[in-house]
Formats: sequence, C-alpha cells, structure tokens
Amino acid sequence: MSEPIPAPKNPAPLPLPPSIWRNRRFLLLLGSFSISLFGNTFHSIALNLWVLQTTGSATKVALLTIINLVLSTLLGAVGGTVADRFNRRSIMLVTDLISCGLVLALALTVGLPSAPFALVAVLTGLTTASSLFQSPAYQASIVTVVGKEHVQQAVGLLNLSENLCRTLGFSAGGIFVAAFGAADAILFDGVTFILSFLLVLAVRTLPLPVRLDDAPREERNFTRELAEGVRYIWEFPFARAVIVMLPSLTLFFMPSLLLTQVMAVKVWNASPFQFGLMEACIPLGYMLGSGSIMLWGARLKKRGRLITAGLLALGPLYILLSGVTSAAAAIPLILLIGFMFSFSTLLIHIILRLEVSEALQGRVFGVLASIMSVAPPIGLTAVSYLSDLISPGPVMGCIGGLLLLFGLIATFKLKVIREYR
Repeated sequence: MSEPIPAPKNPAPLPLPPSIWRNRRFLLLLGSFSISLFGNTFHSIALNLWVLQTTGSATKVALLTIINLVLSTLLGAVGGTVADRFNRRSIMLVTDLISCGLVLALALTVGLPSAPFALVAVLTGLTTASSLFQSPAYQASIVTVVGKEHVQQAVGLLNLSENLCRTLGFSAGGIFVAAFGAADAILFDGVTFILSFLLVLAVRTLPLPVRLDDAPREERNFTRELAEGVRYIWEFPFARAVIVMLPSLTLFFMPSLLLTQVMAVKVWNASPFQFGLMEACIPLGYMLGSGSIMLWGARLKKRGRLITAGLLALGPLYILLSGVTSAAAAIPLILLIGFMFSFSTLLIHIILRLEVSEALQGRVFGVLASIMSVAPPIGLTAVSYLSDLISPGPVMGCIGGLLLLFGLIATFKLKVIREYR
C-alpha cells in the first residue's frame, strides 16, 4: 500500500495580497491570457476556413480537431507535472516564444501557393502541445498570485474575460479573414504571443507554491510526481468527485450545443441574425453567471448547493428547448442555460483552487484537462449520427432527460460537492 501524501508544512505567515483590481501581477497575467486567447480565435477561424477553401475537405478539418484532442489527452497530465516542478513564469515565457515561432511558421506555410497539409497539421499539433504546457502553469499560478481570499473574484473575472474574448474574437475574426486572408489572421495570432510574452515578462516574479516536501527538484523523480498527482486526485474526495462530474457533464453538454445549431436551421428556421444571437447566448449567459459569482464574492454561501442547483436545472431546460418551435422562444432558454452552466462549472474550478494544495494544482488541472478532452468527441459522434437518423428535437429531449438523470445521481452520490460550504 502506498504511503499517504504528507500534509504541507506550515510556512511563515505572508502578508495578504491586494485586491484583484490593485494586484499588478494578476492584472498583467489577465492581460496576457486575454490577448493570446483573442488571437487564438483568429487563428482557429482562419485555419478552418483555409483548409475548407484549399482542400474542400471537412474530414481534414476534423483531423486537425482530432489531433488537438489526442494531444490534450496525452500531454495534459505531463504539462501539469512540469508546471508543478519548474518555475511557472519561466514556463509561460518559454511557451509564448515557442508558440509565436510556430504560429509565424504556420502563417508563412498557409501563404504558400501549394502549402502541404501535412506540414500544416504538424505545426498545428506542435502549437497545441506548447499551449498544453502553458495553460497548467497559468491556471496553477492564480492562487499564489491573488491569495485564497480573492480566488472567487479572480476566477470569475478570468471567465468573464475568456467568454468576452471568444465572443468578440470569433465575430471580428471572420471579418478579418474576409478582408485580409487566412495567413494574415494567423500572423496576428503570432503577434499576440509576443505581447503576451512582454506582459508576463513585466510580472518579474511569481510567488512560489508551498511544496509537499523539501527535496531539491533534481532529486524528485518526474514519473513519481506525475503518479503522485493522479494518486492525490483519487485519494482526495472532492477532486475525485470533480473528475466524475465535469467530464460526464461535458459528455452531454457539448453535443447539445451542436444540436442547438442544427435545430436553429432545420426546426426554428432562424434568420442569420437570430442564429448569431443564439451562438452568443451561451457565452453571454456564462458571463452573466460569472459576473454574479464575482460580485457576490465572500457573501456567496452554500456553494455546493448552487453547483447542484445549476446541474439539476440543465436537463429540464434542454427538455423544454427540444419542444420549442420558434427561434424567438429558444433564445431566452439558451441564455438561461448558459447562466446555469456557469454555476455548475465555474464554482467547481474556484473550489478546486481553494482546496487543492498549491504545489499540486498544475497536476490536478492537467489531469482534469486530459480526461475532459476524451468526452466531447464521443458525445458529438453519437449525437451527429442520431440527429441524422431520427431528428434533432427528440435527440435533444433525450439528452435533457439523461442530463436530468445524471444531475439527480450526482446530487445524491457526490455528497462532498453538494455539502460544500
């Protein structure tokens, strides 16, 4: 039987960090995260359009998605372990430079008259791999930068920024690609990595997490630390419950987004304006939920009850949506779904940062990302087939029923989440 992970030694008390609005380190990291994410939306739209326009193959677009998902599954835990072993600021700086170089090479490649798709796929995969080392380093740094007193506000602001950047980025990206072409749009993403690098460089230093042992890094085995992170998740009840809940929720939720698009066209006969509004409703609802959580701050009590309430509401909302016959009636329901989804997921990420040791957060978020990358393709494949075989309305109703059943099981079985203060 393996020995239990020792509790961290009590460090000397540190001065409380400033509020997030006066926390220079956090604001710089937020700027770095936001600008690179905004650039990535240009990259995503430009690359998909380029593949479709030059090859006419939806299969090749799907292949790029599969490459990204496979790499996320394989490297998520590895990137998280690296984030816990090495200086997280250095990881961000190095990966920004690597990603910048790869994206610039990709921009030059797609600008060629007959660019080889294999090279595009390789460069895309390497860029994804770089981001899988950067993301855990960034996510694991939040608690050390803002302190546990401000985690809820910080994570709420991060999610607001993420959804705003994605919403604006995808809208502006399509216009940019139409005006300047795919190569210039990808080149813009390369520039954002340079700006991100400069912002992280201005951070100067990041507080080091409290380690679970005092052994020098060179004496700590990488494989052992990776396994330690997995073992920690399994032995820590809240983390184990999250590993069950979030991938299962994603398995149902991601396909429902696809079905919403299909129903908008085939059932609700949505106009282009209504279709765009529907696409914006989920992130807009999520932003409203994130803003509410951020504003409530420490006044927010019984967070476990709010998580289960958000989870239980999703199934009935999708059942209602499956019976809607017009776009006008669907839009407020979709907005409400985005709002409730924020409570069932965002609070989970806040609590993980509060409860998981700072020295293990990179591994926990890395393992979670690996597992969550498996669920969407399974759900999307099944739903796409059933939607074509039957019709999207009944399939969405079934997903709503399964979501409700999962919500009830999770509420009663995942007691550690339901009863969280």
